[in-house]
Amino acid sequence: MNLKSEILRLKKEKDVLVLAHNYQIPEVQDVADYVGDSLGLSRQAAKTDHKTILFCGVHFMAETAAITCPDKKVLIPDLSAGCSLSDTITVDELRKWKAQHPDAITVGYVNTTAGVKAELDYCCTSSNAVNVVKSIPENKEILFLPDMFLGSYVAKMTDRKNMFIWAGECHVHAGIRSQDVQAKLNQYAHSEFLVHPECGCTTSLMYGIAQGDYGSNQVQLLSTEGMMNYAKSSPAKSFVVATETGILYRMKQQNPEKDFIPVSENAVCQYMKMITLDKVYASLKEDKYEVRVPKNVAQKARLAIDRMLAIS
Repeated sequence: MNLKSEILRLKKEKDVLVLAHNYQIPEVQDVADYVGDSLGLSRQAAKTDHKTILFCGVHFMAETAAITCPDKKVLIPDLSAGCSLSDTITVDELRKWKAQHPDAITVGYVNTTAGVKAELDYCCTSSNAVNVVKSIPENKEILFLPDMFLGSYVAKMTDRKNMFIWAGECHVHAGIRSQDVQAKLNQYAHSEFLVHPECGCTTSLMYGIAQGDYGSNQVQLLSTEGMMNYAKSSPAKSFVVATETGILYRMKQQNPEKDFIPVSENAVCQYMKMITLDKVYASLKEDKYEVRVPKNVAQKARLAIDRMLAIS
């Protein structure tokens, strides 16, 4: 049996939209109707006419689709595909933090559970976090969660002095350190550098960029989709990429004449890689595993997500 052909047949037969994150394995990206970052995937889910969405990503992404598409069936091929960043804050921890800052506006990264989203004023992704924070009156305190590196980046870019940041991190991006980037800067002096703002090197990079420390090197802090767009439009022929290595497949597909080098070969998310072609096939064939969010939680979370989708 040719798995790819069967998957393509089943998704057409069953009216299923297959979404895949940039970090998914190449075989899964190849059978998806749309490949992108969290914001792009959320927008595709929200506007689809398909009756079923099969989400090849991690659990919080499928939850977000279930919240924005209450009339759709949302499937994920592996229920255990979680997120180390999402796990860094619980609903109880967030409620206690909010109680300490009763007048603050709460902004949460999309990498959070549905329960946490239900406690937020705004949701955001790495591609629109700066604009979300800019949309909030300057005199308002902001609680930003859960990623401390993205939070530091946003605070720097918006010059917010009244922004409190939760001490969470993505285990993959946190492992990309300044010394990794510096070594590659030295090795690839004529390449452009694309760095995700969740990376552990982000804070030092921002100061380095501001002070002109990188000389002729072009260093860009971008979301995954921002990286994709930049790589297509830039005349450069070589890029060093600081994010999860799964994105390199799509970059090479769209830009076959350009070279893409990972800052770290070890920047691999074990959760993203849990979804295989076999699991996608089984999910399509047997309608497993459905992701549901309790109605009361979904209704509260929907407001924060809708605000995220409205801000580019």
